[in-house]
Amino acid sequence: MNPARYRIELQGVLQGVGFRPFVYRLAQQLGLRGSVRNTGSGVIVEVEGPAESLQAFLARLEAERPPASVILARRIVELPAIGDEEFRIEPSQQEADKLAGLLPDLATCTDCLRELFDPSNRRYLYPFINCTQCGPRYTIIRAIPYDRPNTTMHEFRMCEDCSREYHDPADRRFHAQPVACPACGPQLNLPLEEAAECLRQGKIVALKGIGGFQLLVDARNEQAVARLRERKRRQAKPFALMMASLDQVRRYCYVSAEEEWVLQSPAAPIVLLRPKPGHDIAPAVTCGSPYLGVMLPYSPLHHLLMRAFPHPVVATSGNRSEEPIAIDNREALERLGDIADTFLMHDRPIARPCDDSVVRVSRGELVILRRARGYAPLPIWVGIDLPKVLAVGAHLKNTVAIAVGQQVVLSQHVGDLDTYESRLAFEKAIRDLCTLYDFEPELVVCDLHPDYYSTQWARSGPYPVVGVQHHRAHVAACAAENQLREAYLGV
Repeated sequence: MNPARYRIELQGVLQGVGFRPFVYRLAQQLGLRGSVRNTGSGVIVEVEGPAESLQAFLARLEAERPPASVILARRIVELPAIGDEEFRIEPSQQEADKLAGLLPDLATCTDCLRELFDPSNRRYLYPFINCTQCGPRYTIIRAIPYDRPNTTMHEFRMCEDCSREYHDPADRRFHAQPVACPACGPQLNLPLEEAAECLRQGKIVALKGIGGFQLLVDARNEQAVARLRERKRRQAKPFALMMASLDQVRRYCYVSAEEEWVLQSPAAPIVLLRPKPGHDIAPAVTCGSPYLGVMLPYSPLHHLLMRAFPHPVVATSGNRSEEPIAIDNREALERLGDIADTFLMHDRPIARPCDDSVVRVSRGELVILRRARGYAPLPIWVGIDLPKVLAVGAHLKNTVAIAVGQQVVLSQHVGDLDTYESRLAFEKAIRDLCTLYDFEPELVVCDLHPDYYSTQWARSGPYPVVGVQHHRAHVAACAAENQLREAYLGV
């Protein structure tokens, strides 16, 4: 039987999830030859072999793909066979149009957690363990395609052991861009036990997380929480909590099966839950809110700290109210120096701030209230070709977006634009998206409200501007999110 050859062009969220190693192993199992490579648009696979094996390859490509991957578009072209002798992973290819979806930061997977607490593993208790299934993504990438030289990990030279894993197609860390170990990777500035002791003493700890600094304090200590509120100048809004385990969440809150799934998902967001009566969470945490906003540890550093201090902690953004979160060590020492009593920092740079996402479960469905870590910048696929539009969002709870091909790419939650610092963060979020995607807007869309800073920014720039009424924009966003094509009514 003469061999056939297919070229498979895939768009979606496919880089940084172990997709190329998965394709390589699948081709090897089926005895197929060809290649796979990342491009600015996604992934291209060329595969050659018997027609029956090629059909099995196509079916399993969808059914067995890595769980964090998302295929939004697929194009298959039949080509003449060229007689490849093996299957290869080829170097990434730069393209003029960058359409590849960027992956959000993902919570530590079960495989890495098992290694983290295994005394025989060389990454035992290493706070930056990761693999292709988990770890930082969006907050370390500086350019597409997602390869190590284009991330903040480029300055950490891999040791021989990490390099061997990184280049071995059979290894779980094959092309895991943040791969590192105690011998070659990022390091902490402080012993974890020292930070845990500060929490026991009621002190405020500034922890450098995945997407920026967090302020932590014992959530059971009313005086400590009140002191954090006073120093942070946050008078009324509830604080988010981090709890050590799902069992601990169940002790404090009513949790449905759907809410448990969301808490343990790769996004690991803050979930709004109903508290059980008689708990010992300090009243200053909620300020009268009927909910507790709860998340589980989502990075190795959080897992290690919560093992050393296994009690609920306030885990709020590392900023003063209405300001963006701090991401740089020196910046944090300056901006948070009169809030935190101690700093737990590391030397892995953060490319952009990304706060914790906030969600709730309503009628069994996930509703995202603040779209950030774990979800941003996943695209929303609309299925029609879009003009090159930059949408700059509203003045409160701001998020910006760009239209790329047939998808809308949303930034992380920026926040309210009342302060000078938050306006700088808004402008950086726009530059970030445009830079990552080599995006030059043809049109800028803003709110009709003339006093919004986002509106003023749009109208002061060089691009044509279209104003959209605020509530019409809300309804249109809901329609796009739910992929409505026919006429609809928004209330």
